[in-house]
Amino acid sequence: MYEILEPGMLVRNPAQPDWGIGQVQSRIGEKVTVNFEHVGKQVIDGRRVSLELVFPDQG
Repeated sequence: MYEILEPGMLVRNPAQPDWGIGQVQSRIGEKVTVNFEHVGKQVIDGRRVSLELVFPDQG
């Protein structure tokens, strides 16, 4: 799933719902850097974590 992620897209980590919504900052291979509302920037390994896309009207 991480292959479709591009900077600016909104995501959430279903394993960490308290992190809030995050904005993709970059993706290099399977590593995705996301800036989350409540924990700041996190580097996510796309092979281990399936991020969920969030659409603006979804909140």
